[in-house]
Amino acid sequence: MKNLIFIFLLISLSSCGQTEHSSTQKTSKKVAPTQVQKTREGYEKAYFSSGCFWCSESIFQSVIGVKKVVSGYAGGKGKSPNYHNYAAKGHAETIAVTYDPKVIDFPTLLTVYFGSQNVTQQNGQGPDRGKGYRSIIFYQNLKEKKEIEAKIKEVQQHYDAPVAAEVKPFHKFWKAEEYHQDFEEQHPDNPYIRNISLPRLHQFKARYPELLKKNRD
Repeated sequence: MKNLIFIFLLISLSSCGQTEHSSTQKTSKKVAPTQVQKTREGYEKAYFSSGCFWCSESIFQSVIGVKKVVSGYAGGKGKSPNYHNYAAKGHAETIAVTYDPKVIDFPTLLTVYFGSQNVTQQNGQGPDRGKGYRSIIFYQNLKEKKEIEAKIKEVQQHYDAPVAAEVKPFHKFWKAEEYHQDFEEQHPDNPYIRNISLPRLHQFKARYPELLKKNRD
């Protein structure tokens, strides 16, 4: 029985719920939209991929000005991806961040993005490895693209290895299954959350206390 429990924990800790999917999809070269998506309240949206969306979702939810974070898939060509085929369709685990631009701006979200991951790890974060876990920053207009490029240039000065994040035009975000939403909050005792997700969150909080909400919404 103990051997079975050990094997279960090992599998749980090895990845964000699944193993790598192979993919031969080429990236899209379509022209990006020219307007940032906005809500009726005047909030804006940004899209990021950086490993397991359980981890990145909880990190961005802790940040001032962030109103909502949704886990999903983006970056590929295949339509209607799900948790079993998203990487095979060229997508990566992605979060959609709804934020108040009066409180936090896009360049500061980029600080959160790079400040909460292994900047130079290719195709994954921590134990989560594969194209489905690759780092991507999506831009919705030329202004965002220039801000991303400037931030990468700034970050690169601190590393010998190249910054791993891809820079891609945003086309479509596919929301993940409901059981993935708010996963860290809903499953605090999950072995992956305890051993991978929460340490990553706490490390970010220790680095950027000035960006944290006083009370998590």
